[in-house]
Amino acid sequence: MTQTPQVPQEQFDLAGVRNFRDVGGLPTVDGRRVRHGRLFRSGHLAHATEADAAYLGGLGLHTVFDFRNEGDIRIEGPDVALPGVRNVNIPLTDPADGAEFWAMVRDGELEQLRVLLGDGKAAARMVATYREIITTRTEDHSRVLHSLAEDSVPALMHCAAGKDRAGLSIAVTLLAVGVERDAIEADYLKSNEPHRRYKVRRSGPSPVMPPEVAELLSPLFGADSDYLAAAFDTIESTWGSTETYLTEGLGLTPATREKLRAQLLTD
Repeated sequence: MTQTPQVPQEQFDLAGVRNFRDVGGLPTVDGRRVRHGRLFRSGHLAHATEADAAYLGGLGLHTVFDFRNEGDIRIEGPDVALPGVRNVNIPLTDPADGAEFWAMVRDGELEQLRVLLGDGKAAARMVATYREIITTRTEDHSRVLHSLAEDSVPALMHCAAGKDRAGLSIAVTLLAVGVERDAIEADYLKSNEPHRRYKVRRSGPSPVMPPEVAELLSPLFGADSDYLAAAFDTIESTWGSTETYLTEGLGLTPATREKLRAQLLTD
């Protein structure tokens, strides 16, 4: 007997998984909505508790898309196994990529962090990476969307914090089915809610992060409308329009778009 997927409640608190949510309910430009229980997003699943795994296992998931790279997985660990769920790893560019950079974030002295991240450098790094993901990862995003159209729903997309690589992949998916831009941005910015934010670990005896260090690191671990706007602007400047990006950049035919809508939207 096929299990009926749960419709998750916004209040449900996963103890070991940050930034989890169902994107169901978001409105499209033609008056439809994303169906609940079809598309989820979160941070990594490596620290999921038994209760977390049981809850996730009850969602009826077909596929988990993990956008972390080897470095991320080495730091946090692999996702917990969810019985009967397909795991697909598609490493995407990380704004905080590189062993040296992460070592500086976790262990660097204040003056080093000022040089690396101060004077707007951290935010500029984020904007540049969002633009890079849009222009260089069309094949990966196309693969995800074609997979969703065919056989991968219900699906969960995640990276490390669940806001950048997963956030952009969710945004591209929502663009493809016609979700309103304002609704995409509102969902993206939910990652800033305190209980959703990635826990930054710094070396040293004190668990309390000095205020200036926290301020310097904040652009790396927050969602910012300017970052998402940079991605949308890059679509327009590179392809001329969102429609051309979807059809030529991602190779989505009208038939595939219709399958995506059928999978993800209400009637």
